[in-house]
Amino acid sequence: MKRRDVVKYLSIAPVAGAVAGSAAPLEAVAAIPAATAKRDLIKELGLRTFINAYGVYTTHTASLMSDEVLDAINGSSKKFVLYNDLQDKVGEKIAAMCHAEAAMVTSGCWSAIVLGTAGVLTGMDRKKVALLPDVSSFEKNEVIVQRSHMGSYDHTLTNTGIKRVVVETADELEKAISPKTAMTWFYNEAAPWGKIGHEEWLAIAKKHNIPTMVDIAADVPPVENLWKFNDMGYDLVCVSGGKAIRGPQSAGILMGRKHLIAAARLSAPPGGNNIGRGMKVNKEEILGMYAALERFINLDHGKEWKMWEDRAAIIANAVNKVRGAKAEIFVPPHANVTPTLRINWDQSLIKLTSRDMTANLRDGEPSIEAPKYVENALIISVWMMQPGEEKIVARRLTEELNKASV
Repeated sequence: MKRRDVVKYLSIAPVAGAVAGSAAPLEAVAAIPAATAKRDLIKELGLRTFINAYGVYTTHTASLMSDEVLDAINGSSKKFVLYNDLQDKVGEKIAAMCHAEAAMVTSGCWSAIVLGTAGVLTGMDRKKVALLPDVSSFEKNEVIVQRSHMGSYDHTLTNTGIKRVVVETADELEKAISPKTAMTWFYNEAAPWGKIGHEEWLAIAKKHNIPTMVDIAADVPPVENLWKFNDMGYDLVCVSGGKAIRGPQSAGILMGRKHLIAAARLSAPPGGNNIGRGMKVNKEEILGMYAALERFINLDHGKEWKMWEDRAAIIANAVNKVRGAKAEIFVPPHANVTPTLRINWDQSLIKLTSRDMTANLRDGEPSIEAPKYVENALIISVWMMQPGEEKIVARRLTEELNKASV
């Protein structure tokens, strides 16, 4: 139909429409917008994507959210709820799943540590809440940590103004406890290097009626760790949400004693005049974190473990066929407890440093991210790989090893 014919048709369309009843004007049909393709912002911005053989580190944007989590985020984005009501309801559900008295969603594990420490320092005293991080007038303003647990995330504690007191032995811990001791803090990843274990640390603190916090940021799996420390009697447990649990990367969980969680929330959003106002976690993230935790707890963890073992074995078998190269599978004792690969090679047979290997993997196609730990040794994490990517990693590793062979 030519344009002039369309115009002529439209001049009589109302009459025709009245007669036909169901006919739609052609121009109205033409006005219906065609389905637009979704934007690929990563491609649009020219960002490099990669196969993640590194792990769940913040630098590498941690883990990928599952469909259940994305559904929770997208579905909740179209409605309003009251923030405190949401934290109440989700906190109750998380607490029940993790054997805690209470829980709240935070903006990452760092935020959980800060807010939990704040709750210990202030209790329900809003005047103290407003004073943080100035704790000079507080009767209790010290936290005890083991020297071997320092250097990673213990700086988090000082965001509240609290002073760290450092010990190494159980005897030193006993002597360090004073009327100024507000809390003790245990960094679970560093447990193998400390002189005081979980149980002894907790027992001494309980003997003196001192709240104890444990940071288990990346220490699931095993899934049982989500309730292990609550069951042991730790007063506060902090965990990352965007690692193995595969919730939003910017979310975490603080759980523990009901009165301490209530106090922590006074220093958190949506309230103002507190140190945690900027640690906002939106409603979509709160619900996404809840959906992620529920999914994670109900996974078939045996099946997951077998899948990771199979991925590691594919890579190990390929590498071990290269003369002078050796791959072994091991499981870290605490953080990132999954089947992991350690790859070594004989420098006299393969002229390649681990630094060169990581650079070659990064610069190849597809790009692969893997960490360098020591010279001529490479650590490969498989649990963040997508199905089939382990075969690509195996191929690229053997290509680089063979290319450098003499």
